[in-house]
Amino acid sequence: MPAATPAFWQERGAAACCLLPLASLFSSLAALRRLAFRRGLKTAVRLPVPVVVVGNIAVGGSGKTPVVDWLVGVLREQGFRPGIISRGYGGTEKGPCLVPAGGSAQQYGDEPLLLARLTGCPVAIGSDRPAAGALLLQAHPECNVIVSDDGMQHYRLARDIEIAVVDEAVLGNCWPLPAGPLREGVARLEGVDLVIAHGPLSAGLRERIGHERIFPMQLEGDRFRALGDVDHSVSAAYFAGRPVHAVAGIGRPERFFSQLEAMGLEVARHAFPDHHAFVPADLDFAPGEAKIMTSKDAVKCAPFAIADCWEFPVRARIGSGAAGRILEKLSNGRQTA
Repeated sequence: MPAATPAFWQERGAAACCLLPLASLFSSLAALRRLAFRRGLKTAVRLPVPVVVVGNIAVGGSGKTPVVDWLVGVLREQGFRPGIISRGYGGTEKGPCLVPAGGSAQQYGDEPLLLARLTGCPVAIGSDRPAAGALLLQAHPECNVIVSDDGMQHYRLARDIEIAVVDEAVLGNCWPLPAGPLREGVARLEGVDLVIAHGPLSAGLRERIGHERIFPMQLEGDRFRALGDVDHSVSAAYFAGRPVHAVAGIGRPERFFSQLEAMGLEVARHAFPDHHAFVPADLDFAPGEAKIMTSKDAVKCAPFAIADCWEFPVRARIGSGAAGRILEKLSNGRQTA
């Protein structure tokens, strides 16, 4: 995944057109690989418990981590004991290994560490997803369902339910890599169990996916937590009348900035590449002025956060019916590939 997505991915211009031959090759190889698993030419590993994959079809942030957090809550309410597996992107540890809630983002990756802290679930990482899942179940035999954070294209891991998180702005020109941001074509969304729409979808895309499988998502939050004191939180009114610096190293930083502005804050925007490895120098500006960041960035900055640094935690609110659809498919034991 590139640190920052190329601007030409947003349009079908000359730069993107020049890469179409490579994009066609990439798309063909991806399709052949998936077909090999569907036809049994390649063997997928099935874990002894159901697996729910939360992923997407494009490079770039679409909001998978809040969906995983939401899904874990849904499963727990129904008596399940979930565990989470992830690749561990951005960390030095390649796994498979377990992620301690007190670990470092530099070692385990920002998203797995955040999920471990948010959910309290056992979390395992590894580029080999079946191996990560097997390790998690060995260490935590009480887990009776696995949620895979990303990994929709990791077909060696058999799955029972696929959830695609879609932000249409991230789909860009809808061309495959490297001419565009797509790991798989838009047609792939027609085969998933449900689509979580992070933001509005065009009428054409909704029609293609199928309206009955689309559920809207919004990220909501109203409190800001001090990085130096997790028990201290404030409302937006605390920052009234003074500028705040919004710091974001996520796939869609402008969404974060706009959310803060909609709360009435006077925001100075500081965008960093997705999964940016923050260092103290990155926060060494505007002394004495408030700096607000996402939870994904806060897990990396907390060890060296200076005074007046704040985290803005959010939770996903997902359209009614999504939870019921997932639970119904789990109870029916449906398998997808």
